Amino acid sequence: MHSHESVNHSHDHHSHHAHIGGDGFKFAVVIALNIVITVAEYIGGVISGSLALISDAGHNLSDVLSLILGYTGEKVSGKKRTDSYTFGLKRFEVLIAFINAFTLVLIGLYIFYEAIERFKNPVEVDFSIMLPVACVGLAGNLISMFFLGHGGGEKSLNVRAAFLHLFFDALSSVAVIAAAVIIYFTSNFWVDIVISFFIAVMIIWSSFGILRESFRIFLQGVPVNIDSTEVYNYILGIEGVDSLHGLHIWSINSKEVFLSCHICLSAGSAGLSDNIIKRINSMLYDKFSIEHTAIQAELNNFCETHSGDCCSH
Repeated sequence: MHSHESVNHSHDHHSHHAHIGGDGFKFAVVIALNIVITVAEYIGGVISGSLALISDAGHNLSDVLSLILGYTGEKVSGKKRTDSYTFGLKRFEVLIAFINAFTLVLIGLYIFYEAIERFKNPVEVDFSIMLPVACVGLAGNLISMFFLGHGGGEKSLNVRAAFLHLFFDALSSVAVIAAAVIIYFTSNFWVDIVISFFIAVMIIWSSFGILRESFRIFLQGVPVNIDSTEVYNYILGIEGVDSLHGLHIWSINSKEVFLSCHICLSAGSAGLSDNIIKRINSMLYDKFSIEHTAIQAELNNFCETHSGDCCSH
């Protein structure tokens, strides 16, 4: 009977903390900009009577909350592992992203409600206030997107969620500007309500991808870009592997993928387990970008308490 376990952890902790620090500065700049935009749009919306502008302010408020929570999520997720939390707090990032996306849904539903109320009781909209404030909102969101999206490298789920907030808010600002122009030339104030509905739909739709990804990670599903059957066949194709079982593939956060399995070695491969596992790890990294593995090699009926799970020769 022979067993061997291998854990492959080849990530750079220093670069990870540098990434957190860089994102922290970006979050701080963007938070400040969005606080200014939120206050300006809300006051402008109240004075001008524009629901679309107030809706955009509500979306910007969600941006502020998203970014504050996002920064917190990045900092907490970067904390080192402990005896109690052996993975660290990396999944905290996913929790925050889920809260952000869920907040978007609630804001979208609230805008729907307000738009229906405004449809029942129409209000005249002041173009001269609505247009310049909407332009300020658009400029602020474009600058925020530049700061948050600037720089290469893969973005975390949390940063992607915050960036998505800003992207759709920029689109909603464009819609508000278009509504202001239409109101100026046609005096059709109902356009303000239509744009509010448009913003609400956009807000809710933008949250679904993040919600779905968060659920998948929490439920330990296989990452969407990895086919578990393909992984199984590639491992089975490694010379010296007779069969395998107990294959598990999951994510701890939006970036890091983990894999564990038991491989049954073919006859005559008893002394080659280290080499076989190294080749499996190399293949998993090259083909699927999987860096974290726990592979147990077996010759005999190693898992006696799991009848049928292990191999025997």
